[in-house]
Amino acid sequence: MKARMLFVLVIAMLGVGPVWARDSVLHLPADLVLDESYSGGHLDGSVRFYLSGQRTPAVLETLGEAITNRKTNGVGKSDEESCQWVMLSALVALQQAAKARGANAVIGITSYYKKREYSDPEKFECHAGNIMSGVALRGTYAKVADR
Repeated sequence: MKARMLFVLVIAMLGVGPVWARDSVLHLPADLVLDESYSGGHLDGSVRFYLSGQRTPAVLETLGEAITNRKTNGVGKSDEESCQWVMLSALVALQQAAKARGANAVIGITSYYKKREYSDPEKFECHAGNIMSGVALRGTYAKVADR
């Protein structure tokens, strides 16, 4: 009986039990990712991005809701690095969808991770885990006037 209890104790100590995953929430400046020198041409300038709370040019027409949810491998990268990379990926997805709809902007962008909204005119929210980082965005596709 003592041997069996010892065996159970050893198994428990070896980590057979719940696994604790990391989910660090970061709020990072969006301007770095939107900068042409960072995006390396992935954002071609045909679609402009406006975070919720930023001033936009006159909105001529809205073309539906914009939602994207992207993940990236965070192994070997700092949380900030992987978050910036996945934010760029999310913006590229919005750019492609905006072009397909005939939009030249995505306005009112908020972070929308697990359908929880985070709104900031300068920052986006990223969730960094042990091996993955994720960004979800929500906004509106629009045609806006030239600046």
